[in-house]
Amino acid sequence: MGDYAWGEERQRWLDEIYEKLKVKMLRECGRAKTKIPYSAQNGVFDDRSNKQEINFWTNGFWGGILWQMYHATKEECYKEAARIVEEKFDYLLDEYIRLHHDVGFMWLHTAVADYRLTGDPKARVRGLHAASLLAGRYNPAGKFIPAWNGEDRIGWIIIDSMMNIPLLYWASREVKDPRFEMIARAQADKELEMAVRPDGSCNHICALDPLTGELLETPGGQGYESGSSWSRGQAWALYGFALSYRHTKDQKYLDAAKRVANYFIASVVRTNFLPLCDFRQPAEPVYYDSTAGACAACGLLEIAEHVPELEKEFYVDAAFRILQAMEDVWCDWDPERDSILQMGTAAYHNRPAELHVPIIYGDYFFIEAVLRLLGKDFLIW
Repeated sequence: MGDYAWGEERQRWLDEIYEKLKVKMLRECGRAKTKIPYSAQNGVFDDRSNKQEINFWTNGFWGGILWQMYHATKEECYKEAARIVEEKFDYLLDEYIRLHHDVGFMWLHTAVADYRLTGDPKARVRGLHAASLLAGRYNPAGKFIPAWNGEDRIGWIIIDSMMNIPLLYWASREVKDPRFEMIARAQADKELEMAVRPDGSCNHICALDPLTGELLETPGGQGYESGSSWSRGQAWALYGFALSYRHTKDQKYLDAAKRVANYFIASVVRTNFLPLCDFRQPAEPVYYDSTAGACAACGLLEIAEHVPELEKEFYVDAAFRILQAMEDVWCDWDPERDSILQMGTAAYHNRPAELHVPIIYGDYFFIEAVLRLLGKDFLIW
C-alpha cells in the first residue's frame, strides 16, 4: 500500500489478525488438504472435488487462499495442497464442455498463481490453455464473452466477467499476443456500456442480441430484482474495472471503478459498513453478504494504488472500516472450525441453504485484503 500510514491502532489490529490467520489456516490446510471447499457446516468444510461438481465456478478460491498463504509464510504445506487442487482441474481441461467464463476464477488462482510463484512450466501451460478457452468464447459480432452455456443464454453477459478477464491480460503479456488483451478490453467496454449505470450501481445480467450486441433486457440475477443493486455485483465491478485500469492504463476504467466504489461506500455507510445482499432490497427481511464487503475492500485498496496521493486515504479508510466491521461480528477464529468469514449470501433468492453462511470466496478476499495491507500479498489478478 505504498507509504500511506493508518496509525498504530489499525496496525495493531492488522498484526493481531495476521497471527490469528496463520494459526487458523495451518489447521485448515491440514484438515482440508485434499478437498475443494465451498462452504462449511458446523465448522467442517464440504468438498466439491468430485467429478459432478469439479466445474463449479468457486472451486479456484481455495487454491488462491493456499497460494496467498504460501507467499506470505513460505510454509510448504500450502504449496502441496494448492497443487492438489490444480491437478484435479486437469479433468476439466480434457472434458471442456462444462467450462464457461469463470475459467478465470478457476485457473488464475491455481495454475497461474503457481507459475508466477514457482515458475512451473506445466502450470503455465494450464493457464494458457484456460485463457485460450476463455478467448474462444468471444462473440465477434456482438463484441462480448457470453457468461454461461446454453442456447437460451447465448447473449448473456454478467458483471462477474470483470474479474475473469485478468486471465486474458496475463496471457497477452505471457505470449506477447495482443488478441487476448483485445478481447478483454472488448468485454470491459461492453460491461461498462451495458452494466454500469450513471449513479455507479450495476446490473448483474445484461441479455444482449448475439448478432448485434444490443441490450435486450436486464434480468435480476442474484440480486433482488431487475433494476436493483446486488452488492457483490457492485464489488465485482469496483474491483474488476480497477484491475482493467491496472492492466491497460485506460482512464475510463479507473473512472468507472471510482464511480462504483463511491456508490458502494455510500450504501454501506447506512448499515455500519456491513453490506446488505442487495443495496435496494426491501427493508425486511434484512439479508447481508459478507463476501461483497471482502471483495469490495480489495477493490478499494486497488483503486488507492492508482489515484493521486490526496485521494488514497478515502479508499483505504473505507476498506479498513468494512474489514474491521465485518471482523468484529462475522469472523470465526476458532482454529478447530473451518472457515473464517461468516454471513455470506450466494444470491438474494437462494435461501435458506445459501443465506448467511460461510462461502470460500469470502475467506479468499478477506485474506487478500489483510495481506495486501500488510504488504504480504501477491497480485493473483
